[in-house]
Amino acid sequence: MENFFRLVDCEETFSKRCVWVNGPVIVGAGPSGLATAACLKQKGVPFMVLERAECIASLWQKRTYDRLKLHLPKQFCQLPNLPFPPHFPQYPSKKQFIDYLESYARHFDINPRFNQCVQSARYDETSGFWRVKTVATCGSVKNEFEYISRWLVVATGENAECVMPEIEGLKEFKGDVIHACEYKCGERFKGKKVLVVGCGNSGMELSLDLFNHSASPSIVVRSSVHVLPREVFGKSTFELATLMLQWLPLWVVDRVLLVLAWLVLGNTEKFGLKRPLEGPLSWKNRKGKTPVLDIGTLEKIKSGDIKVVPAIKRFDNGCVELVNGEKQDVDAVVLATGYRSNVPSWLQEGEFFSENGFPKCSFPNGWKGNFGVYAVGFTRRGLSGASFDAMKISQDIAQLWKQDTKPNKHRTTACHRRCISQF
Repeated sequence: MENFFRLVDCEETFSKRCVWVNGPVIVGAGPSGLATAACLKQKGVPFMVLERAECIASLWQKRTYDRLKLHLPKQFCQLPNLPFPPHFPQYPSKKQFIDYLESYARHFDINPRFNQCVQSARYDETSGFWRVKTVATCGSVKNEFEYISRWLVVATGENAECVMPEIEGLKEFKGDVIHACEYKCGERFKGKKVLVVGCGNSGMELSLDLFNHSASPSIVVRSSVHVLPREVFGKSTFELATLMLQWLPLWVVDRVLLVLAWLVLGNTEKFGLKRPLEGPLSWKNRKGKTPVLDIGTLEKIKSGDIKVVPAIKRFDNGCVELVNGEKQDVDAVVLATGYRSNVPSWLQEGEFFSENGFPKCSFPNGWKGNFGVYAVGFTRRGLSGASFDAMKISQDIAQLWKQDTKPNKHRTTACHRRCISQF
């Protein structure tokens, strides 16, 4: 603590409004940040949550399509210490999940500081504290803040920024071009020929939604993809895999899943959906690519209502040329090309995080770095992985925080008058 008061004596530190946080700074108010804050709250540890948007879970509230439902059963998606309401269906809708997150924040009295866009975060070795600089926007007014804390929790997640591919001729294409984060409903594309670029869960679901709204969708499948039924004999495929992994090695579970997929879905390769050589779980562990859980798209592909096409070579005016030489007229393009971490753009740290914005250590050891930096929600294991991280982080910080706040610990009482203390 004494190092902090040496820090506040430096005039450079107070070129911006300075806020001392008596506990960790959590960057991000999505499910990962909320889960960590709730676990800390239960352990009596104060914290500060910084969020660049004006609401919690901005990805879910602003960048998801209307028909979205959780892909996994609700018991695998609930956050620590507060289950979903009993009346929620097995696969809650987008609105139901947002309602759950908002009630979660109210239940644990989590009040993020909104419109706080983090510009940088670095560890000050001289003082032993993290310095997080933000720009806070309120209408047309912008204010700069610097938050100082012993601990930093990175909770911005795997999907902070959308990925925009570079495709020849796309910028000159005259039709509508949107990323999946802008897609809400297929109604605006009624009667149009729409090319969906990307064959993950989003690409598959958007193609189905487009067909249901009387559009003519085609989906670009550039490489191999695992498609699994969401349920097998009335049981969640994910739940079955989780149960089997308790008793069987991963490669055996992969074989079982592929047999079940063949029995339920048939041979997908003859419809343009070639499977990887590795099993679905091994593929996800090595590549980080989640298998597609089919909710009806494959049936429309088999019937020809949704066309599967190979990779794009170029766009030319109102048509697209594919790598096989085929040309198709297209009215609109939806880029279901995924998201990426934005951590490298603001976190000044080179040991814990890699260049791709993920912790260098894989699950379950990627939640803690050196000098009080933590990561939550980067496990590639969805909400259950984020909950695991949140509980581990809160336990670790709570132990350190209690050591630092023992009653007999000597504290210097002088404080620079421009420093705001936050408890």
